[in-house]
Amino acid sequence: MAVETLLGPTCQVIGSMPDGRSLFEAAMRLKPDVIVTDISMPVLSGIEAANRLNESGCKSKIIFLTVHSDSDFVRTCLATGAFGYVVKSRITTDLIPAIQDALAGRIFISPPLAHENNV
Repeated sequence: MAVETLLGPTCQVIGSMPDGRSLFEAAMRLKPDVIVTDISMPVLSGIEAANRLNESGCKSKIIFLTVHSDSDFVRTCLATGAFGYVVKSRITTDLIPAIQDALAGRIFISPPLAHENNV
């Protein structure tokens, strides 16, 4: 399921970027409340983009939406200041709650990974 289709009824999607550099540039220009990004992106990974956004003072809440379920990825993404980590296999059940939690200042991790990472 496309992210835009899932979020359309409840969120205003203001852009979809093809790579991490474009993500960084658009986020700095548009200043969205929430950024949903993947780890594996061309030019600049989602992790590198998140680090750059934080270093630049971006206030957007970042949520990673990814196929990676390894605990090391979860910890690395949270270390960037991310508020969410959703595995793509759980997109329909976890993405909207992750966005709601991020907006409320809470961290969300897909339940199977949350238990593994003691969150």
